Amino acid sequence: MVTVTEILSSIMDGNPGPTTLPELLCAKCSSHLEVTGVGMALMSDAGHQGVVGATDGTARVMEDLQFTLGEGPCIDSSTEGRPVLQPDLAMTAMTRWPAFGPAVMDAGVAAIFAFPLQVGGIKLGVLDLYRDTTGNLGAAAFTDALVYADAAVVLLLHLQEQMKPGDGLHPQLANSVGNRSEVHQATGMISVQAAVGLAEALLLMRAHAFAVDRSILKIAMDVINRRLRFDLDRDDNV
Repeated sequence: MVTVTEILSSIMDGNPGPTTLPELLCAKCSSHLEVTGVGMALMSDAGHQGVVGATDGTARVMEDLQFTLGEGPCIDSSTEGRPVLQPDLAMTAMTRWPAFGPAVMDAGVAAIFAFPLQVGGIKLGVLDLYRDTTGNLGAAAFTDALVYADAAVVLLLHLQEQMKPGDGLHPQLANSVGNRSEVHQATGMISVQAAVGLAEALLLMRAHAFAVDRSILKIAMDVINRRLRFDLDRDDNV
């Protein structure tokens, strides 16, 4: 069985260069557990705060989808404070997540295992494991996944401890939340344009991003740069 110390030592020894520590942890986890991909997202009581690490390909797409759509195992795991294990998405995804379900099936993902990253009742994030084959993780792999989740918690705290009070998030974490601030800005603009509340404005933007197959960040930037408007009395919303 792998240990937290072994995981952290393997990713912190030497200079990671352009690769962030959260990304290195995702890569190590994916290799060790022999899954298709791994992603890590920051979470709070307000919801998904952005992706801080993902292996190439499927994991990045799935993390972006959950951020864009506001639903999926990552969201449920953080909300419920427990692992959300979906060994056969074809059996559950379409009914449990009406928007995320079809997208995840189209992407060829067969199983997802989401593990909350938290300290007591404080939410930090979620570690997501993706596989292109069905089936449970197995006892040994499940145990190691929990250890990787513990290592991810220690890593997030370690990065943030390097910052002085009032300096905000560590640079390796800040980019994802910076993206979130643009989404918030666009949400406020849509709220005014469509004369709806902030929650409904965010839903409108998520729905449009899903309909046109673009990331919610790109849609937000279009709104901020006034290339896209959301007026409920118009059919095209452009």
